Amino acid sequence: MEGSPIPVLTVPTAPYEDQRPTGGGGLRRPTGLFEGQRNYLPNFIQSVLSSIDLRDRQGCTMVVGSDGRYFSRTATEIVVQMAAANGIGRLIIGQNGILSTPAVSCIIRKIKAAGGIILTASHCPGGPGGEFGVKFNVANGGPAPDVVSDKIYQISKTIEEYAICPDLRIDLSRLGRQEFDLENKFKPFRVEIVDPVDIYLNLLRTIFDFNAIRSLLTGPGQLKIRVDAMHGVMGPYVRKVLCDELGAPANSAINCVPLEDFGGQHPDPNLTYATTLLEAMKGGEYGFGAAFDADGDRYMILGQNGFFVSPSDSLAIIAANLSCIPYFRQMGVRGFGRSMPTSTALDRVAKSMKVPVYETPAGWRFFSNLMDSGRCSLCGEESFGTGSDHLREKDGLWAVLVWLSIIAARKQSVEEIVRDHWAKFGRHYYCRFDYEGLEPKATYYIMRDLEVLVTDKSFIGQQFAVGSHVYSVAKTDSFEYVDPVDGTVTKKQGLRIIFSDASRLIFRLSSSSGVRATIRLYAESYERDPSGHDQEPQAVLSPLIAIALKISQIHERTGRRGPTVIT
Repeated sequence: MEGSPIPVLTVPTAPYEDQRPTGGGGLRRPTGLFEGQRNYLPNFIQSVLSSIDLRDRQGCTMVVGSDGRYFSRTATEIVVQMAAANGIGRLIIGQNGILSTPAVSCIIRKIKAAGGIILTASHCPGGPGGEFGVKFNVANGGPAPDVVSDKIYQISKTIEEYAICPDLRIDLSRLGRQEFDLENKFKPFRVEIVDPVDIYLNLLRTIFDFNAIRSLLTGPGQLKIRVDAMHGVMGPYVRKVLCDELGAPANSAINCVPLEDFGGQHPDPNLTYATTLLEAMKGGEYGFGAAFDADGDRYMILGQNGFFVSPSDSLAIIAANLSCIPYFRQMGVRGFGRSMPTSTALDRVAKSMKVPVYETPAGWRFFSNLMDSGRCSLCGEESFGTGSDHLREKDGLWAVLVWLSIIAARKQSVEEIVRDHWAKFGRHYYCRFDYEGLEPKATYYIMRDLEVLVTDKSFIGQQFAVGSHVYSVAKTDSFEYVDPVDGTVTKKQGLRIIFSDASRLIFRLSSSSGVRATIRLYAESYERDPSGHDQEPQAVLSPLIAIALKISQIHERTGRRGPTVIT
């Protein structure tokens, strides 16, 4: 600390009407909006900070991290300047501003911080023409619950000024403590730049048998792996954990340098976008493949020859094999959670283990209450996210280490493990069809009309014949969730059609970018007979899709010939 105290300024501003967090305290918009609209980012940061009660905010510690996308460094500087001006006492920031979403959750819980701000737009593209986002995690390390998101939004609609220390400058590259004297502040403001991996790695060491994984990756007949960080935040984690700590060869890890535009790619770990990994796995050289999204909370698993493990299957297989993980052998298994659109494969495992399953709306924040109350040990979503009660976020690298632990314990390949699971529990054929970039008003009317149709009592019992298949409607609803912990009711979370053979169709509206809307269509069909386990999912599900298109008229009403993405 040198020189005169840094001034704290109050800057007049005017509210924006579109700063409602879309869930979990997150605001995701085109980067140009954050970069070009006057005070757009400061307004939202001030709304987040003001949502923390003044008594809790003064002198508290918060965590700040980013996935390294374009505009992150500028935004990090603004967050630091505003945190100082708003009375935050200490910030923990990853070196060069980098921290994965799971690592932020980990550090919040480890040091008992008041919360954290994560600069990420998850799996969306980066760069000046991409997207940017701000996400607020609360003191339990998880995404902000809806009551906090609502408070942030209400503040954003009436904001008149924000506080900032524009002359405060930090060195994000230098590990260690930096302190600053501020005007009218009794204590210095402190920033601690930390290694982005170390604290999180220490937690992983307490969960897994690293020796067993190391033997798998380095011993006789070692498993050759290929892991794609997709130029997002996970590069340093993959190198330090899988290569340096667990012995995987350095060339096992690809695209490990975080880039502002993710190398011009879409950092989304699925078969549509992780094509570099998929092609490498199809060659047969590698026995295990994985990819991560930009901020490290989503993942994809591939076996030799490109064998794809669907996220819903991955969740169910992890659940069935938790005894392979020392953490769960010690802690036990209390229950499972899944989002409503996720396949019911998990439910069959839970029934065999005699543990409850909690079916929630999409969004990780709904799992936090369940885990905090001790009801839930493992949770997952069909959108490539899985995690446990070690954190309050989904955790891609944790899921990969679970898979490597299962392979080490069972001494089977990825495909053998999946096929054994299907033989025991049956196979759930499952697909998600995304109609992206739609006009919000059009999607509202499509979903409104569809709800009127499927929730009418006369819809129950209707039969739909498609080829040789006849489907009879057994149940329909507009999904609503009553939190078993605090009784909070969340309504209109998707339309469900459940048929008499347990097949499901689900329609859900998603508007995470806040500018355009997405309708997601989910189809699920169960096959118990092992002789039917080798079919293509889209072929099996085509009769259900035909029914969905007929009743929704989505192609006719949007002018689309098909979905944007199929997963």
